[in-house]
Amino acid sequence: MSRFIDKLNQVSQAEPQAMGFRAAPAGSPKPKMLLVASLAQADVSDAADYVAGADAGLLSMPKSSSGAGTLQKISQVVSDIPWGGWLRDVGREGIKQMVKAGCDFVVFPAAKTSLAILQDDEVGKILQVEASLSEGLLRTINELPIGAVLIAGEQEGGYFLTWHHLMLFRRLANLLTKPLLVSVPSKVTANELQALRDAGVDGVIVEVGAGQPAGGLEGLRQAIDKLTFPLSRKRGKGEALLPYIGRETDVTTEEEEE
Repeated sequence: MSRFIDKLNQVSQAEPQAMGFRAAPAGSPKPKMLLVASLAQADVSDAADYVAGADAGLLSMPKSSSGAGTLQKISQVVSDIPWGGWLRDVGREGIKQMVKAGCDFVVFPAAKTSLAILQDDEVGKILQVEASLSEGLLRTINELPIGAVLIAGEQEGGYFLTWHHLMLFRRLANLLTKPLLVSVPSKVTANELQALRDAGVDGVIVEVGAGQPAGGLEGLRQAIDKLTFPLSRKRGKGEALLPYIGRETDVTTEEEEE
C-alpha cells in the first residue's frame, strides 16, 4: 500500500476541529494539505535541501527504465518521505523496475499511458487529467482503480493562480470522490493556499530544483500548517436541479379548476 495515498486519504477525510468546550481527542493532528516537491532534474547530493518540508517527493521520468536508478538513489538519501515517479513514457516492464527501486506512487497521463500499469498493485496510482474534461468523464474516474487525481497547470515563467483556476478546482472537487492534487507556482501565498483548501484541494505540487532556492518549501510548510479546515466538504456530491414553479403558475391552475 502506498504511504502517500494513505496520507492523501487522511486529508480528504479530515474533519473540522470540534467546537465548544469539549476537549479534542489525543493523538497527532490530521494533515490539512499535503505538499509535494517535484524535481525535473535530480541532483542526489542536494535533494535533501530542496525537499525539506515536503510530505513527498516526485521525480520527473521521461523514461521509466533510465529514471528508476536515479529514483532509487534519491529515495535512499531522503528516506523519511515517500517518493514517486512522474511518468511520461511507461512500458510493461517499467513499473516493475520502479517498484524494485522503492517507488511509492506513480503519476501518469490518462491519454498516454498503457493499461498495462494495472498489473502492479504495489504502487499508488495518480491519474493526471485535463481540467476541461466533461462532467460525464470526470464522474467515471470515481470508478477507476486509482488513488488520486492530478490537475497539472502550466509552469512557465510568470505563472500564477487565477479565479478561473479556482473555479475549475472547485468543480472537480465537487464531482470527484478521489483526493485532488494540483500543481501551483512556488510563490503561492498563504491566502491562495487557504482558497485552494476551501475549494477541496487535498495537496499541492511545487517544482523545486535548478533555479529555485534551496529550503524554499519550508515557508510553504509553515503556511500549510496554519490553514484552517473548510467548514464543509462536498466531495463527489452533485445536486439535482429541480424545476421552479412560480406563483403565477399556481394562480393559473386555481382559475382553471374553478
